[in-house]
Amino acid sequence: MASSSHRRSRRPDGRPGRRVPVVTVVAVAAVALVVSLVVALRPGGGDDGGARAVEPAAGSAVSATPAASPPATASASPTASPSPSPKSSTASGSPSPAGTAGASKAPSPRPAAGSAARTASGTAASAGRVRPGTTHTGVATAYDIGDGNGACSYGPTSDVMTAAMNTADYDTAQACGAYVSVRASNGASVTVRITNECPAPCAVGQIDLSQQAFAKLAPLVTGRIPITWSVLSPATSETISIRYKTGSSPYWCGIQAIGHRNPLARLEVRTGAGWTRLARTGYNYFLSEHGAGCGSAIRLTDVYGEQLAVGAPAVRADVVQPTRLQFARH
Repeated sequence: MASSSHRRSRRPDGRPGRRVPVVTVVAVAAVALVVSLVVALRPGGGDDGGARAVEPAAGSAVSATPAASPPATASASPTASPSPSPKSSTASGSPSPAGTAGASKAPSPRPAAGSAARTASGTAASAGRVRPGTTHTGVATAYDIGDGNGACSYGPTSDVMTAAMNTADYDTAQACGAYVSVRASNGASVTVRITNECPAPCAVGQIDLSQQAFAKLAPLVTGRIPITWSVLSPATSETISIRYKTGSSPYWCGIQAIGHRNPLARLEVRTGAGWTRLARTGYNYFLSEHGAGCGSAIRLTDVYGEQLAVGAPAVRADVVQPTRLQFARH
């Protein structure tokens, strides 16, 4: 009996099946291989696990930089970052025309906390004799300041670095509160605050220093030394306060500003006619003798022309009322 390996296969109709030639089988297999290669190698063809891994995400730019490169390269591109602010352009040392144009559009700085109005209009016309940027020549003497009170009516103080200004430069209290740098011919210097007036025989340009301040320039026994002096606009953490004079009411008041960094040129009050300037006394109060503006808004102007508005402090006689405001440093 013949083995199964030599049997011919039969079709369902019982007739022997036809043997397919070997050449035909090889040809079909070759065509199938070619088709498979074409499909695998065409763009986007084949398995997504390899070919699509290099496609960029939607909206991103295609980069030729290898994946191992740091991402900082993309962020350093001028087109990928926003336009530099005027501050950053200056800091870089090479501002571009675009940065310069942006500077003109930068918003104005906000006023300090508590300020209702803050403007600058140049040196005030009523700055008096104590003007910034002016060097005065005179002499320095010394006196015992006692409790620190003086003609400026600030009251007793523990600050010993104070001085009295000669009557001409005191100029009806215009010098009150001014910080002054005093320099001796030997090169020593001291900063004092004007709290008092030195009447005659004090001459123009003369400053009567506290004994403690004079001792920083020369021995007290020297008695009198040549000096130059000028107004300062120092750093300070102090803020301005308002004080109404004893006896003030809505019908009559005297108003005083305390703790201002720069000398005060004028004080105005809000009335029905607008801002009304008050007259300054030699004891450093501004008087509203008919009550106009007592208890209303107050506007202060320093010798640089800067203005600060204080919102209607209550008329409380001899009470120091802080404003949280201060003039700019120069």
